[in-house]
Amino acid sequence: MLLSGLNRTREALNQFLDDSAHVRPEGVAIEEPGCGEISYRDLANLSDQLYRRLYQLGVRPGDRVGIYLRKSIDAVASLFGILKAGAAYVPVDPSAPAARNAYILNDCAVKVVITQQCFEKGFRAEARLDHELPHLLVLEATGGGSFLKAALEREGDLVLPETTTLPSPDDLAYVLYTSGSTGAPKGVTLSHRNATSFIHWCSEIFDPSAAERFSSHAPFHFDLSILDIFLAIKHGATLILVEEETGKSPALLSHLIAEKRISIWYSTPSILSLLTQHGKIKDHDYSALRVILFAGEVFPVKHLRTLKTLLPGRKYYNLYGPTETNVCTFYQIPDRIPEEQTQPFPIGKACAHLQTKVVGEDGQPVPIGNEGELCVSGSAVMQCYWNLPERTAEAFFKDGSGKRWYKTGDIVWEDADGNYTYVARKDRMVKKRGYRVELGEIETCLYRHPAVKEAAVVARPDEENGLLINAFLSYHQGNRPSIIGLKGFCTANLPSYMVPDRFFFQESLPKTSTDKIDYQKLQTIDGNT
Repeated sequence: MLLSGLNRTREALNQFLDDSAHVRPEGVAIEEPGCGEISYRDLANLSDQLYRRLYQLGVRPGDRVGIYLRKSIDAVASLFGILKAGAAYVPVDPSAPAARNAYILNDCAVKVVITQQCFEKGFRAEARLDHELPHLLVLEATGGGSFLKAALEREGDLVLPETTTLPSPDDLAYVLYTSGSTGAPKGVTLSHRNATSFIHWCSEIFDPSAAERFSSHAPFHFDLSILDIFLAIKHGATLILVEEETGKSPALLSHLIAEKRISIWYSTPSILSLLTQHGKIKDHDYSALRVILFAGEVFPVKHLRTLKTLLPGRKYYNLYGPTETNVCTFYQIPDRIPEEQTQPFPIGKACAHLQTKVVGEDGQPVPIGNEGELCVSGSAVMQCYWNLPERTAEAFFKDGSGKRWYKTGDIVWEDADGNYTYVARKDRMVKKRGYRVELGEIETCLYRHPAVKEAAVVARPDEENGLLINAFLSYHQGNRPSIIGLKGFCTANLPSYMVPDRFFFQESLPKTSTDKIDYQKLQTIDGNT
């Protein structure tokens, strides 16, 4: 049973799937290289079947359901089934430590977790919950949607409730967890309206058709995935899933883009830089590729210039925005990049569904050309941080008219044409491989190591890697930890992108006159590891 016959007076993300299943039932919705593909009709039916099971398990509108799966057709069907139940999906990074994922799913008080056997034991061991363990819907593995289908068929015949209504625009659709300055990740809550307003804007700017073949490079716990999944599904296009190992290998990735005839690509600049340097682009047929989107970090001009030389005639867009707003500004890269240009391109102007302004320390707008904090208002701005009312209050302010503005923490300046140029962060948050990294969270982790006496973490720009994270440590006498041991400890407690690149040992860390760690001095040190 498709849900396409339901009342559509209100818009919801899951409506995109049912609309496309009605218009293009036999069209290929998703390709999962090595595992097959699934049509729009079958994807809609599989998500309906999951919806039935979730309803039987007591999931109701407003609940949260965790997705602890590898990227797969099974995972995409799961998130649509959750949305059809009126619940919000909470995706976690399957490659992250089980303890971190258990914290996220506990913090969000999920009612059900959809996972696979290889993650079940670790999750149960780490799930020191404040309440009853959520029901686990366990798949033997993932791939092609067959494992989710098999798990649901074992449950027998499930009946949909007699009446079903679409979520309202302001109902919670998903929660994405980002690095937190307090040492624990924090949940960014996004509604159906937040996401659909962004997807509609994308439709207007990029003008996709059902013939498009979208890349899905970003993992589903990363905000770049929202464009990948929902823009492709809205237009009845085909989504090509890029699994993690392929996504890290320039050679494999370059071959995949050509083989799968991808027409719209979206990733962080670091991935495109790797493709440019090591992907042997000239050896492949990229004739289908027409739009290249990048976001999440600064794209070094020399690599962008080389990419445009290798792949001319395409449209290139620099998209900017924190998870709290998804994309809020954009800039189309000109056809030619002058050889003398070394400065990165602007992050551009506000998207049409949002409003932006640059304010000073007093909260008032600064003159054009002056630096200040970029603030955003409008339909795509998040509701709140999950269960963090004080942090939410700090992140917003209201102007004289009562309009609510989100403070991005990014320092920018506006030029005479209305384009914003990124300058720096206001706090200690950095971006690595597109992910938000709160350096304080890494320090909190390092302090848990029994040999560590003091810990301070700084980030330094690096032309080849974009960013290097350096950890400075002092240790208890006679107990200097090994680099391998520290790497292993961090890997067991942090996502891979947060593990420091280099470790530096000192007898004691430098201090300011007020006896605080002198981070400015640490930025100048390049000592022995």
